[in-house]
Amino acid sequence: MKHLRRWFSGRTAVIALPMGFLLVFFLLPFFIVGKISVSEMETVTFKDIVTYSEGVLQLSIKFGNYFFIAEDPLYFNTYLSSVKYAAATTVLCLAIGYPFAYFMARARRELQPALLMLVMLPFWTSFLLRVYAWRGLLSEGGWVEQLVSWLGLNQVLYALGLLSSPEQLMHTPFSLVLGMTYTYLPFMILPLYANLAKMDLRLLEAAADLGATPWVAFWTVTVPLSKAGIIAGSMLVFIPCVGEFVIPELLGGPETLMIGRVIWDEFFSNNDWPMASSVAVVMVLLIIVPLAIFSKYQAESQERAR
Repeated sequence: MKHLRRWFSGRTAVIALPMGFLLVFFLLPFFIVGKISVSEMETVTFKDIVTYSEGVLQLSIKFGNYFFIAEDPLYFNTYLSSVKYAAATTVLCLAIGYPFAYFMARARRELQPALLMLVMLPFWTSFLLRVYAWRGLLSEGGWVEQLVSWLGLNQVLYALGLLSSPEQLMHTPFSLVLGMTYTYLPFMILPLYANLAKMDLRLLEAAADLGATPWVAFWTVTVPLSKAGIIAGSMLVFIPCVGEFVIPELLGGPETLMIGRVIWDEFFSNNDWPMASSVAVVMVLLIIVPLAIFSKYQAESQERAR
């Protein structure tokens, strides 16, 4: 009874609840997708990998889809393209979001709730409507397209290889990265603001007393202390961007093929669920493995710091 009471103690319950949530809503679906990925497709369904007939238990696992992904350059290029666009979006969100978060954290206390509401204001409108709005703004005749052309930025973007032609902003790498940056920018600002708002400003005063200029104090004190917010915001932006489907479909083009579109085509156009599941499993592993290595490195760094 004493062991049972200890098992149901507050600390164990606090740990068990999120672990149970992850088990039911992440691990279990992931194992189901993994099971489908090694199954064999029939006409409209897939076979069970474990069958029992006449006293014989048979296990049939097909790894052909994974070998095909490794051999076909299309999948490698698509994964690389997804990571490239997700990384570019993350860097842009950090470059834009950090000054926003810094300004919010240093604003007067009575203004901070209003600034926080303005950051979250886009969430009050449907994500799909906001992406469709960018189609109108970037299409020929849209005011963003006219402004970019009037400023001559289209020539610069074309020289950088972000446009297929100076006259077309839509269905290009530029429109794709712009749409993803706009959509995921609040996910970068919010963790950065939460981190910067808790910073002890006396550390900046101490740096100034020791002769550090505001710029030096910013890079040597503020940025290192906001590292946790930078990492959290970058993960919140990078991870969903890798598997993004809606924005590449509406704003991207043939040059901006991403893994989300490949998974959609395999599921609904080719009706090849095992192949689509294999692509999804590889995508998840590409994200989880670096995250696990990074988390281990962070834990070891914190242990050494202690």
